[in-house]
Amino acid sequence: VQVRAGLFHGTELLCKPAVSSDSSGRSEHIWKSNTLKFELSVSDLPRMTRLCFAIYAVTDKVKKQKSTKNAHSSKYQTIRKAGKVLYPIAWVNTMVFDYRGQLKTGDVILHCWSSFPDELEEMLNPIGTIQTNPYTENATALHIHFPEYSSHPVVFPPFDKILEKAAQLVGVIEQPIGRGGKKFHIELKEIMERDPLSQLCENEKDLIWTLRYDCRENFPQSLPKLLLSVKWSKHEDMAQLQALLQIWPKLSPRDALELLDFNYPDQYVREYAVSCLHDMSDEELLQYLLQLVQVLRYEPYYDCPLTHFLLERAQRNRKIGHFLFWHLRSEIHMPAVSVQFALILEAYCRGSIPHIEVLKKQVEALSKLKSVNELIKLGTIKNARSKTKEAMLTKEAMMTCLRQSGYSEALSDLTSPLNPSVLLSDINVEKCRYMDSKMKPLWIVYNNKLMSGDALGIIFKNGDDLRQDMLTLQILRLMDLLWKESNLDLRIVPYGCLATGDRAGLIEVVSSADTIANIQLTSSNVAAAAAFNKDALLNWLKERNSGDALDRAIEEFTLSCAGYCVATYVLGIGDRHSDNIMVRSTGQLFHIDFGHILGNFKSKFGIKRERVPFILTHDFIHVIQEGKTGNTEKFGSFRKYCEEAYLILRRNGNLFITLFALMLTAGLPELTSVKDIQYLKDSLALGKNDDEALKQFRQKFDEALRESWTTKVNWMAHNVAKDNRS
Repeated sequence: VQVRAGLFHGTELLCKPAVSSDSSGRSEHIWKSNTLKFELSVSDLPRMTRLCFAIYAVTDKVKKQKSTKNAHSSKYQTIRKAGKVLYPIAWVNTMVFDYRGQLKTGDVILHCWSSFPDELEEMLNPIGTIQTNPYTENATALHIHFPEYSSHPVVFPPFDKILEKAAQLVGVIEQPIGRGGKKFHIELKEIMERDPLSQLCENEKDLIWTLRYDCRENFPQSLPKLLLSVKWSKHEDMAQLQALLQIWPKLSPRDALELLDFNYPDQYVREYAVSCLHDMSDEELLQYLLQLVQVLRYEPYYDCPLTHFLLERAQRNRKIGHFLFWHLRSEIHMPAVSVQFALILEAYCRGSIPHIEVLKKQVEALSKLKSVNELIKLGTIKNARSKTKEAMLTKEAMMTCLRQSGYSEALSDLTSPLNPSVLLSDINVEKCRYMDSKMKPLWIVYNNKLMSGDALGIIFKNGDDLRQDMLTLQILRLMDLLWKESNLDLRIVPYGCLATGDRAGLIEVVSSADTIANIQLTSSNVAAAAAFNKDALLNWLKERNSGDALDRAIEEFTLSCAGYCVATYVLGIGDRHSDNIMVRSTGQLFHIDFGHILGNFKSKFGIKRERVPFILTHDFIHVIQEGKTGNTEKFGSFRKYCEEAYLILRRNGNLFITLFALMLTAGLPELTSVKDIQYLKDSLALGKNDDEALKQFRQKFDEALRESWTTKVNWMAHNVAKDNRS
């Protein structure tokens, strides 16, 4: 067994890791005499340096075992180095300086974490939390001693001293005035235009640092690349960077978001980033609130500018406060953030006393819905053998429960957690039901007293993690916003979705809508043939619209189909069966259920079920062409919408990459490493010019058309396997 330790600033390893001597791991104090030394002066330690530890077992390379039942490889990832096999056991991180900026000294016991991410840096996990494992009874404990360097505390220099140091270096260090003129400026421009995932080589970093004043003048939005080029293990460079930051132009809030990523831990950089966010409107802040809550995880100290900013804006706008409350509360069960998020929640509630009663009622209502859901699960498990009769009894039990005064009071006159501007007055119990999927989601219907039109519906899920759906719908809303900013309204339906707790949450029911599967099945007596009826969808729209209304519905369908074709392709959304695509009676097409994103497509027996870049079937084209075969004008307009939408998203590619990168530590099942985000870079063709990218998209478009028959075969199998009519 060995311990490895590394000093990190963000993801940058500041010097060579230190490794303990081997130990058998049998004695109580297995590394008692080990001293770990680093080849870095204390004076060169950045303020936000993390000390990261990994404990691992070391074995010689072994032959492949016949049975992996008890093998390490079945439970842990392994790393091979110098003829040895390393099995990670536990990891833990701590700050080198405390919240006062004082270098830590003395004995510390760190309780470690046992779950490892997909990617490790030198066996270490610098992006992991600096909180120790609260479950101390079952956690590996690492006892370390920080030595004392002097009789007085060693304190990181105050900001004025850092700027003073930078001033002293002027004239001593040659000023960065360029490296030969135009050639290097062309090279600099090419580097600065790369996407955030592009790695910089050492020569490129040197060029950026040398031309840092040119960066300030000509590429201020490329500040992240300059920060990645700083040698953070040299206090002279750090001082010069801080001085330059004082005269750096303010970035737009969208550009500043990237500076809150884990790669940029410096406190003054993060303070600068938050100062740029102050220019955000309330609507823009709500658009990015999901990411801003997640990056609180990267803050080493609870009292920080980002926390102050979020609390201040939440106090000023109750809608922001509402969603801040739920984003924090939905993850408060996670040990790594439970204390931090609880403190922020308490601070918000203490400063918003009138809002507490509203939030308490929402929490109580969700608790009641959870009880109903668990009652249904229990009933359906007991009565699994005789489904039809007992299912009716279970539904009756649900309705009886909802009619009880304790439940009806808790669920009536409720401010909707999905949208705090909507009041859910009273439940229409007769229309409530539970859905027939594994977790038995509740379909709750409210009478609509305040607005004319359809009843208001919400779906309560208990047992499903909705955070990936929530992220996908947020990105769809952003796409819709970016398209509208370019005068392209593709009639997107980014319905409400909110995680409210551990594997629990709410989904908005879109009114006057049905699934493609139901539309197809109601038009055919044979389930196997339903998917191949190209007239079913157009006839369904004709039944609900006539004359000018039908023309508008077809136009709505055309625009929304274009938007979702592009969006699902760019985001790599999978599992697109006919129950996951819906159409409103007004013609708007939209997708639901985003359990598979970033190219994680379903497969069976090693064969991919989905072989098309996006869904564009002949019945969709039949609607777009108004039922007229060969209507090239309408189809040409549709294709033009798709291409225009794609190019708009490409222009904002860096923003999409940043938003996904900020969610890396959220624990989403299909967003665990930078490799997952690479899918976005490829789908947006960010390394290519517009002509090359458009050529790639046109090839994908033609492929979707050519292979659309495979989608129909999948839909046929889906229709046969499941009776969608309810």
